[in-house]
Formats: sequence, C-alpha cells, structure tokens
Amino acid sequence: MRRFRKCLAIAALSLAAAGCASIPPDDITDACAIFDDKGGWYSSTRKAEKKWGLPKHIQLAIIRQESAFDADAKPERRRILLVFPGRRKSSARGYAQAVKGTWEVYQRESGNRNANPRSFSDAADFVSWYGRQSNARNGISLNDAYSQYLAYHEGWKGYARGSYHGNGSLQNIARQVAKNAAVYQSQLSRCEKRFRRGIPLVPFI
Repeated sequence: MRRFRKCLAIAALSLAAAGCASIPPDDITDACAIFDDKGGWYSSTRKAEKKWGLPKHIQLAIIRQESAFDADAKPERRRILLVFPGRRKSSARGYAQAVKGTWEVYQRESGNRNANPRSFSDAADFVSWYGRQSNARNGISLNDAYSQYLAYHEGWKGYARGSYHGNGSLQNIARQVAKNAAVYQSQLSRCEKRFRRGIPLVPFI
C-alpha cells in the first residue's frame, strides 16, 4: 500500500510538472524573460539552430506569432449557421501550429518520428527545419525573418508562386514577425552569455 501511494504521488507530480510546462511564459515580449521563465527552452532553440541554422530569435518570433507560446493553441472553429461550432479551419496544432501533413513530412525527413506538437523542443526543431527547407527550396536567407515567415505561412509552393502578393494583411503580420525577431535578437545580445553558462534566474521547467 505504501509503495502504491508513493507511485500515485510521483504520477501526480509528473502531471503537475507537465501542466506547468505547457503554460505560456509570463512575458512573451522579452526573450530573456522567456528563457528565465522556461529555462529548458534556451537549450531547445540553441540545439535547433545548430542543427538546421535558423537563429533562435527567428524561431521565437515565428512561434510567438503562431501560438503565443501556448502548447494547446488550435485554429478557430468554423460556424454553422453563424451559431453552431463546426470543424476547425485547419489541422494546425501545438506551439508551431504545423498542419498534420507537414508535421508528418518533418517526422519522416528529420528522423524525429516521435515528435510531439505540444513539446516546445520538437516545435523549435520543426520551425528551424522548416526554415532550412525554405532556404534550400526558395533561396530564402536563414536570417530573413520576414520572408521566412511568409514561406512558413504560405508553404514553399505558395511562396514560390508569390501567393502573398496583394495580401497586405499577411505582409503586415510578416513585418511584425520581423520586428519581434529583431527585438528578441537585441535582448539576447544582453543576456545570452548567462544562458550559455546554464544560469537561469529560476529553476528549469
């Protein structure tokens, strides 16, 4: 009985930790605050950057735009007769809001077959992998946050067709992503040494 209770306690703590891990950072406008709040996220973005080449600040800016760092983010549902909830507008899910088909391509081509959209580490790896593909397929610089986001939103074929032309709303969003990326980059220039030494201000979550 004592062993059973211990197992239940461990399980409860594990569930609580998982729940805390999925809560968005308190301040999503500050890269230093994000990594202080979610200590393990710095190593995830750094690993993804080393593997695929997309800078940490651009990873953060894209994930912020897509999900506001909410692991449970989902597209809005369509409305039936303007009242009743219908199907969601797409299969996008998780931090990166990747649609099912693209996520499956990523799992297959990256070798990360057990990748979970609700895992920040996997989401950061996906976003960086996608950026590498946009570089290879569309010739987009890995440092060009504006064009990287357009390709991320429109897909590689859509970007190649110029599907974003005439879509002022999307272009404005991409410009905002680029601005956020520049702010994150500036912030990281002041605090990144601390994270490289593994010294967050709060315990890892």
